[in-house]
Amino acid sequence: MSFKLQNPWKENLKDTPKESLNWRLWYGVLVFGLMGAARGIDEGLIGTTAELEPFKKKFGLEDHHKSAHEKAELLSNITSMVQMGSILGALVAFVVTDRIGRLWATRQLCVIWVIGISIFLASSATGSIGMIYAGRFIAGIGIGQTTVVAPTYLAETAPRAIRGLCVCAFSGAVYIGIMLAYFASWGSSIHISSKTDAQWLVPNSMHLMFAGIIFILSFGAKESPRWLIKVGRHEEALKNLAQLRNLPADHPYITTEVIDINDQLNREREATMGTSWLGPIREMFSSKSNLYRLQLSVMSQLLGQWSGANSITIYAPQYFAMMGTTGQNEKLFATAIFGVVKFVSSMLCAFFLIDFIGRKRSLSTGITIQLVSMLYMGIFLLIDNKISDKSVPQSTSQKHAAMGAIVMIYFSGFGWALGWNSIQYLINSEIYPLRLRALGGSFAMTFHFVNQYGNSKAVPLMFLSMTTGGTMIFFSCITAIGLAWVWFFLPETSGRSLEALDEMFNLPWYLIGRKGAALTAGSGGLSEVLDHAGEKAATVEMENSDTKVQGEEHTVERKV
Repeated sequence: MSFKLQNPWKENLKDTPKESLNWRLWYGVLVFGLMGAARGIDEGLIGTTAELEPFKKKFGLEDHHKSAHEKAELLSNITSMVQMGSILGALVAFVVTDRIGRLWATRQLCVIWVIGISIFLASSATGSIGMIYAGRFIAGIGIGQTTVVAPTYLAETAPRAIRGLCVCAFSGAVYIGIMLAYFASWGSSIHISSKTDAQWLVPNSMHLMFAGIIFILSFGAKESPRWLIKVGRHEEALKNLAQLRNLPADHPYITTEVIDINDQLNREREATMGTSWLGPIREMFSSKSNLYRLQLSVMSQLLGQWSGANSITIYAPQYFAMMGTTGQNEKLFATAIFGVVKFVSSMLCAFFLIDFIGRKRSLSTGITIQLVSMLYMGIFLLIDNKISDKSVPQSTSQKHAAMGAIVMIYFSGFGWALGWNSIQYLINSEIYPLRLRALGGSFAMTFHFVNQYGNSKAVPLMFLSMTTGGTMIFFSCITAIGLAWVWFFLPETSGRSLEALDEMFNLPWYLIGRKGAALTAGSGGLSEVLDHAGEKAATVEMENSDTKVQGEEHTVERKV
């Protein structure tokens, strides 16, 4: 018996012209995907920077006159300031993105990002904690916009068969940033003297490098055809779409895609004709289908952020210290390997899972892995709460259990990358109609950063008040609730055009998550309707032609 290895891409791409997978598409994915590194670099750097001696001494994190609570409060303020700025950034992103387009929105956020980081780095000369706060807040305004601009662009320009892959390039870049940031901090702790501020300034200069690269590369990318159609620039939209798909402008694949976009936009305009600029906001909160979409945005961010995985990313060195890893270099090295695990996991998800096994199954698998990992760490820390105290001897079994807890940190990172991290950007970029896409993404990411800010502020204090084991059990409970929510509420959206998802959200709310994909199977948007209509018209024409021929034959017979 022989087994033939199936190519998972072949079936998924059977209806997509091979010309569509060209260098212009992948260039756009590179430029806008790289924007995910903005968040990753900050999350990876700030927690590890706070472990470096010159930074701790300069900004009071080692001040013996401060209590443990005051130090925890100071650390949470420093780490969470970018999240606070990102709330504002995500709020204004939908206005900026819709007014000036996806490309110019990218360029202005890069400028804001650079200004903020420059102020943050300049604080080394003054030792001003105020400059730390101000710089990180301003940088956050730019970083927060990336989470709206990039997923929106990627979802709008990608062919439907690989939309999940393209949007996951953004979430994958988050882990490129995290991984590089972890290794940069680890390397600087080894090779740069702890007597100089260069030990934390050098790794944090990565912000400036990535912002500059994205800004320059953006001039070679094409504007989103969907946005161009929305603002009435139809000829430019057709030209850009033809170039992105590498097909002639009159190719059926291009014309049906343009018809789909125009049809949805026309229906949205008819529904909101005569409304003011508040129309999209009113529409967002007045329609049952849009309220369901908002519920998906809110709950995916709430449950994802409070599942605990993101706090491990930001405070990774502290987590490894809890599990018994000692020494600054050892903690930073373990953290760097953690970054590699999360990056590889996100790539695995993007290339082999998210479009093939589906969003729902991928997320459920990731949450299950994360739940088991969090439970193990929580139970371990409740039983062995003296593991970080080196004056207390540990038995062989306790040491083995501690090693298992360290492994579970890596497993939790794998589960997070496979599940919540990929979905929280992808689902919000594809569930909203074109008119509301930027607004919906902005709302979702504002809520994302509100929760991330709360999480970053709360975790250091939770470790003091709830104990580390109690904190992990709390995260486990939230993760379990998330698993139940996914089963009941999250619909499967893979393989559908952005315009074809409307039908699913018009179903009764209690059917969308569990049976929405099955009940609307075969709905491919206007293009499929046109194909069916064309086939029907051809059939009718053939029948009329046959009838006409038969009538002529009958007339001839009568004359004879």
